[in-house]
Amino acid sequence: MARGMLILFGLGTAASFALPSAAWTGFRNIKPEKAVIAAAKAGPEGVGGIFVMVVRGTGHQGGRFYLNSESDYRDQRNLTIAMSDETGAAIERKIGADSDDALIGRKIFVRGVAHRVKISFTVDGRATDKYYYQTHVLVTTPVQVAVRDKL
Repeated sequence: MARGMLILFGLGTAASFALPSAAWTGFRNIKPEKAVIAAAKAGPEGVGGIFVMVVRGTGHQGGRFYLNSESDYRDQRNLTIAMSDETGAAIERKIGADSDDALIGRKIFVRGVAHRVKISFTVDGRATDKYYYQTHVLVTTPVQVAVRDKL
């Protein structure tokens, strides 16, 4: 695939396109730092757009797959792309990845809504009074994600 091209995931086969895509017209490209600030200001509605980031970390927990804009997912500047393990596996298959780490270093474009999420610390499975906030974009289908060649 030519440099600067993306893979757009849908229910069928992957299709290449150059940004901006007509299907995503009207959305703003938002970098992680701006997304975190905008989501905090937006309140419960969150902020919609196309979120553009380089994947610096990945993780799995409770049947969910996470892509992070920072290597430390607890960093207050981090933008987390959250999806089911199945959706994550579908994205990895489409790009021919053999592990979660294959997404590290790739630039992604995610269409969705960023929300500020309260994360409680737990002890023995019970929430404590300690917490912090993360900014998440929920992905429910691979069509929301486009992946660029590794930078």
